[in-house]
Amino acid sequence: MNQNFLYPCQRYQSAPTSRRDMLKRCASGFGAVALAGLQTDPAFAASASSSNTGGAGKAGHGPHHRVRAKNVIFLYMDGGPSQIDTFDPKPLLDKFDGKDPGKLFDVEPTQFNNNGNVLASPWKFNQYGESGIPVSDLFPHVATCADELAVIRSMVSEFPEHTFANYFLHTGSGLQGRPSMGAWVNYGLGSECQNLPGFVVINGGLIPPGGVDCFGSGFLPASYQGSIFKPTGSGVANIERTEPTLERQRSKLDLIGQLDGFAPDRFGQHDSLESAIRNYELAYAMQMAVPDVMALNDEPAHIQQAYGMESEYAPTRTYGAQCLIARRMIERGVRFIELTCPSVGGDRWDQHGSLKEGHENNARAVDQPIAALLKDLRQRGMLDDTLVVWAGEFGRTPFAQGKNGRDHNQFGFTVWMAGGGVKPGTIYGATDEWGYKAIENRVEIHDLHATMLHLMGVDHTRSTFRFGGRDMRLTDVKGHVIDSVIA
Repeated sequence: MNQNFLYPCQRYQSAPTSRRDMLKRCASGFGAVALAGLQTDPAFAASASSSNTGGAGKAGHGPHHRVRAKNVIFLYMDGGPSQIDTFDPKPLLDKFDGKDPGKLFDVEPTQFNNNGNVLASPWKFNQYGESGIPVSDLFPHVATCADELAVIRSMVSEFPEHTFANYFLHTGSGLQGRPSMGAWVNYGLGSECQNLPGFVVINGGLIPPGGVDCFGSGFLPASYQGSIFKPTGSGVANIERTEPTLERQRSKLDLIGQLDGFAPDRFGQHDSLESAIRNYELAYAMQMAVPDVMALNDEPAHIQQAYGMESEYAPTRTYGAQCLIARRMIERGVRFIELTCPSVGGDRWDQHGSLKEGHENNARAVDQPIAALLKDLRQRGMLDDTLVVWAGEFGRTPFAQGKNGRDHNQFGFTVWMAGGGVKPGTIYGATDEWGYKAIENRVEIHDLHATMLHLMGVDHTRSTFRFGGRDMRLTDVKGHVIDSVIA
């Protein structure tokens, strides 16, 4: 057979593929390329080896069950607001105002033991919303959000002193150096935001007693500790780029990363080094993200006004900016945000004297911004998956310290939650008729932490870290989910 018949032309070349043919042949492969890209993106990939922005955090477990809250905004009321002057009215105090409490009920030792007579609340209470939740005149704006709240009136703490009680509230332990709530949440779940920290503390001016260890990562990797922002200016110190061009800075960081990469081969893996590398990269990304999140003037005038940023009272303007920044961070996927109180020129909520003046100043600072935050989140459809928690480290006594103050009271106080899967318009637990001690459905700090984690899809007994020879967790060996406040 003629070979030229089988191969008529050894120099034959097929016609070039057109763009249309190429798209037809490759179309099914684009999805695989996109999937591969998403799997390397820590916001989507649940890799146990991912950074602090990982979809499952370094713990690698991700959610254990249905997620109700994707994010947390923790409104920390530094100093301990008085439950009987805010959300837990006790009419009996009016009847026995000025009487010796020792003749009416058993009085426990207090922080300063300068105990005076029974002290009625200086504020009136009214019922609000369809739920009829009582709120005092201290919070006229928050009162309009009563139907969003799940009020827990039976909180207790193990500590009557600020520093230990703050560690306990923030970390589940009265000892210094344990991981904070925000660190645990990001360790277990990671963050959906790659260019901002997963755990942010917006400091209004008052760092709690106990210092920044309240926001620390403890024995967890250092990259999970809280990053402190200010509500004004650039937000973060030294965030501005120092190199003349982005290209120069990128080259510098690449060189630093290359040099740091040599260290594990010589010295082994070290958390401090790995965290430093991640922090360099995060700081680089933050140079673009922070100015954007801090650009509050981009918000419409009516939003700024609603948050109190035009208030004549400076602390209201400060806390309004904090709440607005928190909402903007939630929109960008930051997992856990804590807001500290602004300075009102006196003490925090810690009124050992001048209760009326002190509590009114503190309430005036936070009332309008908190209500605006709840309403803004609801209007934007974000409250359903954002858990808002309002809490101090303990409450106050129903009798006076001296003549016109209240001492610390860890035996029964109030916190509230909203959004994120909680049952709205709910009151849970109760104190006695004096507002002194929890007597119904007693709730410990570990129970509060367990419930917060549960709403975020985490079983608090299964989110652990091996340290000191045992598996550590936020709730230690305690904690029960408060099912009655879950919708």
